[in-house]
Formats: sequence, C-alpha cells, structure tokens
Amino acid sequence: MDLATDVEGPAHRGVLARRPTAAAGLSAAEVAARAAAGQTNATTTRTSRTVGQVVRANVLTFFNGLLAALFVLVALTGQWQNALFGGVVVANSAIGIVQELRAKRTLDRLAVLDAPRARVRRDGADRQVGVAEVVLDDLLSLGAGDQVTADGVVRDATGLTVDESLLTGESEPVVKAAGDPVLSGSIVVAGRGLAQTTAVGDDAYAARLATEARRFTTTSSELVAATNRLLRWISLVLLVVGPAVLWSQFRTSDNPTWRDAVTGTVAALVGMVPEGLVLLTTLAFGVATVSLARRQTLVQELPAVEGLARVDVVCLDKTGTLTHGDVRFDELVELTPTAAVDAPRALGLLAAGDPANATAAALAAVFPLRGPVPTDLVPFSSARKWSAVREEASTWVLGAPEMVLPATTTAAGAAARARADELAGRGRRVLLLARATARWTSGAQDAELPADLGPVALVVLAERIRADAAEVLRYFTAQGVALKVISGDNPRTVGAVAAAVGVPGVTGAVDAVDARTLPEDPGALAAAMEAGSVFGRVTPHQKRAMVAALQSRGHVVAMTGDGVNDALALKDADIGVAMGNGSPATRAVAQLVLLDGRFAHLPEAVAEGRRVIANIERAANLFLVKNVYALFLALITVLTLGAYPLAPVQLTLVSTCTIGVPGFFLALAPNSRRYLPGLLRRVLVFSVPTGVLTGAAAYAGYAVTRWTVPEVGPAGARTTATVVVLLVALWTLGVLARPLTRGKALLLALMAGLACLCVAVPAVARSIVLLEVSVPTLTIGLAVGAGGALLVELAHRATQRWVR
Repeated sequence: MDLATDVEGPAHRGVLARRPTAAAGLSAAEVAARAAAGQTNATTTRTSRTVGQVVRANVLTFFNGLLAALFVLVALTGQWQNALFGGVVVANSAIGIVQELRAKRTLDRLAVLDAPRARVRRDGADRQVGVAEVVLDDLLSLGAGDQVTADGVVRDATGLTVDESLLTGESEPVVKAAGDPVLSGSIVVAGRGLAQTTAVGDDAYAARLATEARRFTTTSSELVAATNRLLRWISLVLLVVGPAVLWSQFRTSDNPTWRDAVTGTVAALVGMVPEGLVLLTTLAFGVATVSLARRQTLVQELPAVEGLARVDVVCLDKTGTLTHGDVRFDELVELTPTAAVDAPRALGLLAAGDPANATAAALAAVFPLRGPVPTDLVPFSSARKWSAVREEASTWVLGAPEMVLPATTTAAGAAARARADELAGRGRRVLLLARATARWTSGAQDAELPADLGPVALVVLAERIRADAAEVLRYFTAQGVALKVISGDNPRTVGAVAAAVGVPGVTGAVDAVDARTLPEDPGALAAAMEAGSVFGRVTPHQKRAMVAALQSRGHVVAMTGDGVNDALALKDADIGVAMGNGSPATRAVAQLVLLDGRFAHLPEAVAEGRRVIANIERAANLFLVKNVYALFLALITVLTLGAYPLAPVQLTLVSTCTIGVPGFFLALAPNSRRYLPGLLRRVLVFSVPTGVLTGAAAYAGYAVTRWTVPEVGPAGARTTATVVVLLVALWTLGVLARPLTRGKALLLALMAGLACLCVAVPAVARSIVLLEVSVPTLTIGLAVGAGGALLVELAHRATQRWVR
C-alpha cells in the first residue's frame, strides 16, 4: 500500500508537494501548512442566514417597498396622522429581525453541539476533528455509519462498502478497494478503511452538488405554499385595482384637493396589503423552533415543525427508538461440547474485525481478542445480516439465525433454530455463531456462505425498552396516527418488543411480519403495509420501499431511526427524525434531531406543529378578511366615483385593534387542534364572505350617513364607517378566537376597550384618528355594525357546516 501516489483533484492547485505516509498520515506541521494555505474542508455555504441576510429579508420586501412609497406620498400631504401605518412597517420588520436572530443564535449553538465530526489519522494516531478542520491529503479513517466528509481515494480497505445513492441515485452499495474514489456525502454501510482526501471544501463533490441537504432552509410545506399563493394573488390585485382607485379618487367631487385624492388612494392600497402575515408565519415557526430547542430537539428545516403535525403514519425503528441503543451481551447458549472454548475466541475475532458495529463493540468488551486483528473477513451489513472471518482452517460466521442457517437439513441446525425462535419470542435479540471448514465464495459485496456451516452457539444480547416508549405510542394512537415498527431484527423479537410497548393490534411475537416474505410490487407492498404493523428482517432497501409505498397511498410519513441502515429511509420520508446518539449519516439527512435521544420529545414536536398550523390559519383569516373588505370598498369607490370610506389612520386603528396585536398573541397561543387538510380552502371560505359582509356594512354606514346627515360631510361618514368596521371586525376576532379561554376573553376585552378609548376620547378621536364623533354618526355606526356582526355570525355558521 503506497500512499505517496499523487492524486490530482480540483483542490491540488498549488498544494504542498509532500504526501502522508501509510502509517502516520499528515504531521501537525503539514496540517498547519495546509490550513494556512486555505486547503481545508471549510465551505462558504452557511448553515443559517447571516445577520445582513436576516435584516434584508425582513426589510427589503415587495410590500414594505409599497408601504414605504405610500408613506412618502401621505407625508407630502402634510397629514402626519395618516402616515402612522409606517410605524407598523417598522415594528413588523423589527420584530421579525429580533425573533429570527434570536432563533438563529439558539439554532447555531445547538448546531455546534450536533456538528458532525471526522476521524483522521495524523502523526500515527486516529483522532476526532471537526469536518471543517479536515485538510487536503488527510487520511480519513472510515467505519460503518460514517458519512464521507471530503472526496478522496481509498488507500486501505477491509470490506469497505459505501452507499452513494444520496449523490448518484445508484441504489446498490458499492464495495471499495484500494485505489477506488470515494465521494463526499456518501455513507459507509459496512467495513472500514482509509481514504486520502483529494478535494476539500467547495471543491468537494457534495459541496458542488445542488442536491446536498442544506440546514435551516425553508422547504416546501402546505402552510408556506398557501401563504405564498395568497401573497401572489394579493400582489396581482394591487397591480390591477391600484391604478383604477387612483383614477377614481382624482375624478370624484368628494375629494376637493389632490391631498384628499392621494389620501383616499393610499387608504385603499394600505388596506389591501397583508403587512403582518409573513411576519406572523415566520414568527410562529421561529418561536416553535426555539421552544423545541429548549427541549433538546434540533429543527434542521423549519417547516418540519408543521410537517410533523400533518403526519398520519410514523415508522419506528426498534433499536435506538423503542429500545435504548446500548446493546450489551447477555448470555452464551452453547450448542456443541467445545463451544465454551471455541466461541469466545471466534467472537473475539469477529468483534475485532468490525469495530464500528455496535454489536461487535458489545462483544469485544466481553470477548477481547488476544492476537492480531484479522484481515480476511466479511464485515456485517444490514442487507447481509451476517459477518464472517477466516482463521486457519475454519470460517466463523455470526448473524441472524435464519440467515446463517436458512435451510435446516440437520438435527443440530433444526434444534439451534428452534431454540433461537424461542428466545426471540421472549423479546431477546439472538445471533447464531456457526463454523465451516470451507471459505465463503465471491467477493465481500456478493459473498455467499459456505455450505458446511454447523451451529456452535447462540449469542443472546440484551436491549432495554425505553421507559417513555409506551406513553409516546399511546399518544400517537390516541391522535389517530398509525404506527409501523420496522426493524432488521428477528420478526419474533420485534413482535415481542412491539407488544410490550403497546403497538395497537400486536399481542405477541406471532403478529410480526417477516419482511423477506413481502412482495416487491409497489402496489402489493402498499397493501401489506396497510395491513401490518410490525415488520422484522427488513433491509435498508426495503425500508425505503416501505416509506414510498405508504406515501403512494396518500400518507404523510415520519421515519425515526438512529442507525446507518435508517439513513436513506429518513431521507425519503416526509419527516425524518434522528436520535442524537445515532450515526452521523442519519443525523445529517434528518429534519429533526432529538439531541438527548429521548423519544418522548416527539409528541412535543407534534404539538408545536399543530399549534403553528392552527394559529397561522387564524392569523391568515384575520389578514385576508381585511384585504377582502378593503378590496370591496375600493371596487365600490371605482364604480361610484366616490371618496374612499376610510382614511389611512382609521385603517391603522382597525388593524391594530382587530388584527395586528390580537393576531400576534393568537399566533403564539396554545392550540391542540388536530391537523386538517385544505388550509387555503378553509381560509378562503371564511374570509371572502366575512370580508364582503364587512365591506358592505362599512359602505352602507358611510352611504346612510351621507344621505341622512349630509351636514357631517365625508369626515363624519368616515367616522360611521370606522365604527362599523371596528364592531364587525371585533366580532370576527371573537369568532376566530373560539373556543374562548380566560386569556382570549381578556385579549378581546382589551382590544374592545382600546377601540372605545380611541373613539370616545375627543383628543384622540379628533386629533389623531381624524374622527368626527357625533350622536348621529355613532348611532348609525353602532346599528349598522351590529347588523353586520349578526350577518358575519350567520355566515360563519353556514360555512362551517359546508366545509365539514
């Protein structure tokens, strides 16, 4: 093995000439020199937005730009009161910036704790370093469960098998030998080896590949899609209606000066701008993320909080999810007279040859190897479900009993299988140690067991069921979420554990399905997944197929796991949930990471998701109702060539009392309503009729006042319209706040009190809100407003029956 071979790669331009030696890797001085030359694995891709990006995202938006232009126009009229809506823009942007920076700091701190590490060989010893600290020509020490951190060339390999499907789409793992390339982002599924890095940082394959998962990015979700669709529609309406309103306001005789025309136009456009909807959506996500972070749950993609609330099927891996991941040796069941002597040495050889495997590590602690580490071996893989080692004239095989001895033609084999089934039926994890004189055939990837295998001993391993597993499963069952336990272990073992934790419909080991009997046809597999709840002897490829089969039936699937065999299924699932003590590859592809490995955090994440969806739906209703009645009034003024019935400052008052302040609190309030599909449809069904009724009532109050009390003029008529909108909008707020709690009732009372104060106190009403309050305007406003509120209540009850 010669590590001095020069391997050209993008990052080798100007590289230092010396290469590492096989035994030692780079020296400290060589590492420092490469780091000084910028030849490290640090990338320019950030895991979260910079402060500047956060500020720009919250300030430089289309609606903020529009409101800023309208603010300047109103300021030119000299009526500073009508420019108060500019304060809303500043407040929205400030709150968004502060909350996102707060969430950013929390997530970045957790990201450091959960940051992946790499094993490198330097100065003759393996050590853990940060991924960004890997340098060009480093020797990566790779083992099962590792994700390759930089492009390289294999320099030494013992059964090294790599899954590159996340990068290339190739479903079958690839065996790597010395001289073969390895790509950053690929996952080691079996064996071990050394790879010399040839491209690091932005030059590495995964950094150049656009499909590599990015952390803390906003991915597609129903909530985000619905909000964006609403914003697109509103933007188009503004572009079409805005010029028409401007034309009508300059044509009407109700506006004697250009200042009045500008004020009316600005009022119409400001009313159609949902200035706080995006803020509340972002804020709800951010607060949920920070709340979960305090509970040791790292949200790597923000809408995953919402996505988990939509999940109706949870696929659970047994080991590390229902049970603790710390497998330990329990007992050795001897099957031959010489097993007491032969088994300890054989188990020591097998464990030493595959140190990255958790089971091997547990056996190595009990059966330490005395002698050199074997090199002629087949490492364990989740697909193969056995490992083997050659020693002199014997081949030792350790694995699943039904895989090691699939056909029991001898009495000893039948007795070993029967004993193994009996132990597995009690929830024990059982491996079979067998011996043959012949060697396995073919290579490490397609290795076939020798035909003369005979049982030597049963290795019984102990796993502890998580204390919170049963409670968590009861929660999901009560919430109508289907549970599927998917494991690579013996079906009888998986079935016994599933029964112990209370998986619905599972009474014992016999209820588990052996995945080797499942059909490959996607449709038939989907039917089998619907019918069954517990599956054993599942391969990594089958886990992906199972997730896809459930998704094909319209299910939203969450997948939990901690091992490398779960990584690809987690990637394919709608929501991937990794345990914090799981493999680096699993944590890298998951949307949620339970940092302390506690399964009990999952219901908390679901609750946060439900709160976000339900509360944003409330906020969207509030904002869209305002947009609809503002649009309705704008169209009426265009058709009638009349003045706009509300001034900008009056719309600011209405928005503050009935949308902005209460919407903020309602968006963050507790809400346990289950997820219901069709968010955009429900929002439109409520908001459009409610907005039309509110606009019609406002214009009716305005028109009646102009007709019956002409001496009050447009200012008095606007006062009536303001009272009408306040009354109807407060009733709408009460409808959306149901069921009322003490806190919500107090919020409604405070908002109603603030509205009354602004109308009743002359200094505020006349000087700030520009209201001309009189007995006629107040009487008409209260009467028409009460009628409008009654119509809103009736419309709500009618549409509620319809949407159900």
